[in-house]
Amino acid sequence: MTFTAANGEDIAYLITGILFIIGLKYLSSPRTARMGNRISAAGMLLALVTTLLQGIVQWPVIVAGIGVGAAIGIYSARAVKMTAMPQMVAIFNGCGGGAAALVAMGELMKLLQASGGTIAPEEAITILLSAIIGGLSFAGSIIAFLKLQELMTGRPVTYAGQQVVNALVLIGILVCAGFVIAGVEPLKYFSIALVLTLVLGVLFVLPIGGADMPVVISLLNSFTGVAAAATGFVLANNVLIISGALVGASGTLLTLLMGKAMNRSVANVLFGAFGAVHKTAAAAKNGKAVEVRSLTPDDVAAMLAYANQVIIAPGYGMAVAQAQHSIRELETQLEKRGVEVKYAIHPVAGRMPGHMNVLLAEANVPYTALYDMDDINPEFSRTDVALVVGANDVTNPAAREDKNSPIYGMPILDVDKAQNVVVLKRSMASGFAGIDNPLFELPNTAMLFGDAKKSIDAVNTALKQL
Repeated sequence: MTFTAANGEDIAYLITGILFIIGLKYLSSPRTARMGNRISAAGMLLALVTTLLQGIVQWPVIVAGIGVGAAIGIYSARAVKMTAMPQMVAIFNGCGGGAAALVAMGELMKLLQASGGTIAPEEAITILLSAIIGGLSFAGSIIAFLKLQELMTGRPVTYAGQQVVNALVLIGILVCAGFVIAGVEPLKYFSIALVLTLVLGVLFVLPIGGADMPVVISLLNSFTGVAAAATGFVLANNVLIISGALVGASGTLLTLLMGKAMNRSVANVLFGAFGAVHKTAAAAKNGKAVEVRSLTPDDVAAMLAYANQVIIAPGYGMAVAQAQHSIRELETQLEKRGVEVKYAIHPVAGRMPGHMNVLLAEANVPYTALYDMDDINPEFSRTDVALVVGANDVTNPAAREDKNSPIYGMPILDVDKAQNVVVLKRSMASGFAGIDNPLFELPNTAMLFGDAKKSIDAVNTALKQL
């Protein structure tokens, strides 16, 4: 075989695809995740250079674009706090979907200009898929970002006839797509379809509550991957097809795993409006407010100091308070006293998949101390103190015991089975699921109210004085 520029391009894209697959494999473990990122970044750099050397671009425009993008990326990586990582993931994911939609529109205009206003049905289908899926991902990711950033309510936003409205918008998109494929004023109906897609993306995420954000983020990520793959077909670019397919497949699998971790179907997540405020029977007894036992930092320090095993169950409250470094210091102090410390990680704790792992890794918590839910649950019955730091719904025993609870059947961390449970919480407000937690009323549970970081710092100070 004679080596040509085309062959070199194919080989480079093949190597890129292999690097992406290896990088994705390495991302499956916290131990190798950094290396996986580096390998994937090397693959992306190879793909970018190979594409630029094809001579199909205007260099000044591309260099300017790379400069702006690199500046935004570097600034974001350095300035955005780890606690804000979910919303950064959401907004960057939306940018990917929006880019796919814009490329599709540009390619449509190019084809229409070259052909005198007509377009082949097979070209129209790939362009529509790229634009519709990309636009849906873009608009949905923007709403997810606004919810995560608390620029709008994290509760589900619902109204009468919502599903009917969504169905009508979807029908409108399909009708416009049909006109484009049939060649009837393709640019006009493509534009209408794209606008309706953006509307549907907004309506799609509005009724989804904060408790379901890990599922939503992974689902929108898979949408962006599919849009990128469709864009690859539009541009006849193999590396886009490969990378988009990898992102789409991995995002879909992750979405299904997140749904399984919550014991809910993806359809229930998307259309169940889960997270509206509910009041359970535990919320009040005979019309009286629920009484809970409250401790001081000195009390908690003494309890922890004389324990044999402590399990820390982190949640989003830890992320908000940025308490991960204080918790790491607490772990160090306890281990010096001979106390065994483990971390219980629920798959959907936080606002994105792996959120707790990322925050604890930032605080240099050893990977060996992090335990998945299935591995750690049998340990709680042998644990002296379970320290719940800002976790609510993933520790709610109603998921096991109350068939009328919205979260009934969801696997939870069995913290209530520990000899003692200490819950760090700002107030008695409900979590993202919008329901009360009977864990707080149990006789072996005590509350340490206040900001999680300040509370842990106070416990650390008290420990040093024992």
